Amino acid sequence: MSTHVTYPPSPPSTAKHSRSGSPDTSAREEHLVDTADSSSSELAKVYPLPPSSSKKSVLKEDLKTPDSHVERDPRLIRLTGVHPFNVEPPLSDLYDQGFLTNEDLHYVRNHGPVPRCADEDMLDWEFTVEGMVDNPITMSVRDLLADHEQVTYPITLVCAGNRRKEQNMVRKSKGFSWGAAGLSTALWTGVPIGDLLARARPRRGARHVCFEGADKLPNGYYGTSLKLNWCMDPNKGVLVAHKMNGEKLHPDHGKPIRIVVPGQIGGRSVKWLKKIIVTAEPSDNWYHIYDNRVLPTMVTPEASANLPDVWKDEKYAIYDLNSNSAICYPAHGEKIPTTGENTSYNVRGYAYGGGGKRITRMEVTLDKGKSWRLANIYYPEDDYRAAPDGDTLYGGRVDMWWRETCFCWCFWSLDIPLDDLCSADDIMVRAMDEGMMVQPRDMYWSVLGMMNNPWFRVVIQKENHSLRFEHPTQPALMPGGWMERVKKNGGDLSNGFWGERMTGEDETVVVESEPAKDICMTNDKVKRTITLEELQAHASEKEPWFVVNGEVYDGTSFLEGHPGGATSITAAAAQDATEEFVTIHSENAKAMMPDYHIGTLDPASLKALTTGGEEEQQPDANRAVFLQPKCWTKAILESKDRVSPDSFIFTFRLDHEAQKIGLPTGQHLMVRLRDPATREAIIRAYTPLSEADEKGLLRILIKVYYDTPDRQGGRMTQALDAIPTGHFVDFKGPVGKFEYLGQGRVSVSGQTRHIRRFIMVCGGSGITPIFQVLTAVLKDPKDETKCLLLNGNREETDILCKVELDELAKLHPARYQLIHTLSKPSLAWAGRRGRMDKAFFSEEVGAPYKSGIGDEMVLVCGPKPMEQTVKEVFLGMGWSEDNLLFF
Repeated sequence: MSTHVTYPPSPPSTAKHSRSGSPDTSAREEHLVDTADSSSSELAKVYPLPPSSSKKSVLKEDLKTPDSHVERDPRLIRLTGVHPFNVEPPLSDLYDQGFLTNEDLHYVRNHGPVPRCADEDMLDWEFTVEGMVDNPITMSVRDLLADHEQVTYPITLVCAGNRRKEQNMVRKSKGFSWGAAGLSTALWTGVPIGDLLARARPRRGARHVCFEGADKLPNGYYGTSLKLNWCMDPNKGVLVAHKMNGEKLHPDHGKPIRIVVPGQIGGRSVKWLKKIIVTAEPSDNWYHIYDNRVLPTMVTPEASANLPDVWKDEKYAIYDLNSNSAICYPAHGEKIPTTGENTSYNVRGYAYGGGGKRITRMEVTLDKGKSWRLANIYYPEDDYRAAPDGDTLYGGRVDMWWRETCFCWCFWSLDIPLDDLCSADDIMVRAMDEGMMVQPRDMYWSVLGMMNNPWFRVVIQKENHSLRFEHPTQPALMPGGWMERVKKNGGDLSNGFWGERMTGEDETVVVESEPAKDICMTNDKVKRTITLEELQAHASEKEPWFVVNGEVYDGTSFLEGHPGGATSITAAAAQDATEEFVTIHSENAKAMMPDYHIGTLDPASLKALTTGGEEEQQPDANRAVFLQPKCWTKAILESKDRVSPDSFIFTFRLDHEAQKIGLPTGQHLMVRLRDPATREAIIRAYTPLSEADEKGLLRILIKVYYDTPDRQGGRMTQALDAIPTGHFVDFKGPVGKFEYLGQGRVSVSGQTRHIRRFIMVCGGSGITPIFQVLTAVLKDPKDETKCLLLNGNREETDILCKVELDELAKLHPARYQLIHTLSKPSLAWAGRRGRMDKAFFSEEVGAPYKSGIGDEMVLVCGPKPMEQTVKEVFLGMGWSEDNLLFF
């Protein structure tokens, strides 16, 4: 077997390159900020140098996101929408660049906004080495350059989700759909982490090293950990890196400093490094526990939500990469003629191992594994081992001759006669590493869809005097691939034969197709066709009809039973809720849908519904009203002001200063963010503090429910707490069945009533809808409506808007009575003590007046136990359910 084959050549380099010696500190500092422009053709013959980067710009997609300061290449394929930035290059473009990938096409995995670091601030960026060490260190990038010798290594980084789209085609995992280009190789320059740890002197009992970045996310700063002895082992090659391909780090790749961990999944290589913490136990960071794990294949996405001990089990954590490979040429959709001068085709691709293991064998089969052919393998990484002693590259030593570990991908190729391809149905490949670990034939599906590495299969389609090739999938939502085709045709992708018919020499074996894994959400007996006019006639909260995948559902009978509350249904009334429903709901919820299926939206109406307005309304300087009932609109977080230890007023900037919010008093709006790890939509309803006539700004008071050892906190509130100013948030509305019309008039589900007195019962952040109605009543001197506000909390610091509530009580004593009560007051508390229970409500409220229904109304908003108590006690005191309204 030949040891060298043709592989994609690296274009000429523009990087500075010295044969010997080390530059002084000032030269290193200057080079970190200012990219060099000299080159060495002589050394380009010794080992590959990186392709030059093109001039990038801030893309229009990023202008309204927190990443508006980051320049990017438009060729990168976005896998999770506009933001955060998770991308891979087109597979052919990646392969064509050769062994090294420039920053333009290097894959990116960001969980949230890219932290800002200006060039002039790079050298002053600080990070710490702390924890179980005798000599804690606070160090700047300047110190890193001045005090430590630098090294330069070629290293391939691979996302653990590489090839996940294939798993998602079999069954949707909790991860987004990477194609086969979730990997890239670069020259990384920095300091071996073992040098820093040796200086910090870990104590006895220390076994792990935790890393934390500057990217604040809904579940804290991104962080993870490695074993201490791995970090101390020079064979492992773990770096604190400050250059990529001889240039300062691009913002997407960790500017100004990051961890680079060869041979392990990319999720361990923490970007925007701020902390190195030596510990006795693995990291307790949320992203270390709930990301980058391979749970047992029988754990479903639904069951995984209630298995905290399983997630925390370190035996399921992923560190080393597994053996993997892919076919790059023939490319997906490529056609080659079967007639002409060419008699063979050079099939080629990439492979990589994990943990420093070398790929020693690449095998190709044209008959589904009955026989195999050896491919040629070429390791460009070996060229760097031949570097002369003392050789430096980008200011770092290239001393790899002694190291047996392999940190990079390799290229493989095999010339296959066209006649053999014409007689085959597919091409499949598998890689084996030096530990004799070989890619498996079949997929190991898991809930996060990580480490997918079955044989890579390219299907051969015979056409007129040509062959056309199909890869398994295309990344993200891009259509194409034999897996998609098989699934659409009803094939079972997990049947052991790739869902297709197997043909033997003497017999034909037909593999029975199992039912598709997709849950049926329609009722076959329902034949009704529904028009857009009919759908829009049921846009109210009483009879909310909504559309999923072109089918119409009536959510009326499930308003009370929906675990997310009725609002989740009423907010989708008369809308296409496909994206939100499919993204959020479990298989169990989908299986319930036939009970609510009432018909199919006619094609013209479906087109009008889905194209009549953009799903995400873009900022518009001419739009008078911000909130839109049929589409999401974006507002930018301008400020976040703390009003209690766990509560904040979030102020969002609208499209222009004169723009109205568009929210009637007493109604609420929907807020949408996306989970940074899974990209699942998080949607909740809130009532803002802003009054109906305010313009230009939207203020929302939110209590943040943080995770504790005993319970999981609020996904949305923690997500909002994590976003930085300048980040956009999606809004939709208004929604709600109650509206205060003024001077005692209310509308409830479209029916107008007159109210003489409001009894307002709330607790914690439940004050927000109450406060909105209260201020609307009191600001109108002609409004004679009385208000009794009963506000129950645990401690005084839990009382939100206390200053404003107390001030209003002083200004309007004839119309407004305020009673605070605390269940765990301090000794200094002079107000009411105790819970809002039967005795409390009997004393403060009692039975309703009998002067007529509608004279009084109870408005309630607070924790579920409080709302249940209110309902039980008030009904027991003779109140009608018609006079109880729960926000």
